[in-house]
Amino acid sequence: MINRRNIKRIYLITARKVKDFLLSDKSREFLIFLFFFLIASGFWLLQTLNNDYETEFSIPVRLKGVPNNVVITSEPSSELHIRVKDKGTVLLNYMLGKSFFPITLDFSDYKGNDDNHVRIYSSQFEKRLLSQLNVSTKLLSMKPDTLEYIYSTGASKLVPVKFQGTVSAGRQYYISDTICKPDSVLAYAPEGVLDTITAAYTQKVKFEDVSDTLKRQIPLLGRKGVKFVPASVEMIFPVDIYTEKTVEVPLRGVNFPAGKVLRAFPSKVNVTFQVGLSHFRQITESDFHINVSYEELLRLGSDKYTVKLKSVPKGVNQVRINPEQVDFLIEQVTPEYDN
Repeated sequence: MINRRNIKRIYLITARKVKDFLLSDKSREFLIFLFFFLIASGFWLLQTLNNDYETEFSIPVRLKGVPNNVVITSEPSSELHIRVKDKGTVLLNYMLGKSFFPITLDFSDYKGNDDNHVRIYSSQFEKRLLSQLNVSTKLLSMKPDTLEYIYSTGASKLVPVKFQGTVSAGRQYYISDTICKPDSVLAYAPEGVLDTITAAYTQKVKFEDVSDTLKRQIPLLGRKGVKFVPASVEMIFPVDIYTEKTVEVPLRGVNFPAGKVLRAFPSKVNVTFQVGLSHFRQITESDFHINVSYEELLRLGSDKYTVKLKSVPKGVNQVRINPEQVDFLIEQVTPEYDN
């Protein structure tokens, strides 16, 4: 452990070495060289800054005085990018010391046309911009050269939200539902535009190999002159895991004339399918129907029938039937036997 005596000794040794270096001939030569180097660098910098240069600056844009009954559906650009030319000393002053005041647009000073679309050309605010620049500074360009915004005087309607994108589950999983919160949003726009809006679409997204319920806040797709409130929605994609189930389903004859019945061997087949675990108990044999029509059997010209399901419940896939074919005959029965 270092004690006070050791610290004092190390300090004295270090101070002596520094003093010896500063008093040496090499040290004096180095300090003289450094002095003249700094003077030369200063002259070079002044000479360089005296040349003309071009650079870009950003100036904020603000819109004020918007009435309570007006909704800005398409905001003006938040920044104005200007390109200027002047001596380096002036441009350095802009960079280090001078801050630009925002270009302020007063809503009451401008009036839109029939579609409430306001366009403010550069000639209308260029003087305010030049007043912030030195007389020697030359304004080369301005982007955008037109500030524009669109507003609505309170006209709105409720439109449904439509999801755009793809969501795929991982192996042995599936997306059991697509939930949107909220499922409708308010659309604000000038009346001529509002009539054309039938839905609000989300931005396109892609999610792959999802294995657990997914929740994402997704922005709505922007449209010029239209403002959606809210501007984003929460999309929920519940995920379920597949399991396999087998049920026994009978073959039923339909459209048979009186006195004739269907005899199938076997009379029931096993239907195996995949279903989500949450729906496992809900899906039963009564949800499947194998209806064999009399006309279909007459057209076969054979005593073997390929079993086909007439309906499959929602959420069921990968259906397999065993056996795939059954033997059959059309039996003539007496009315008493049929009853």
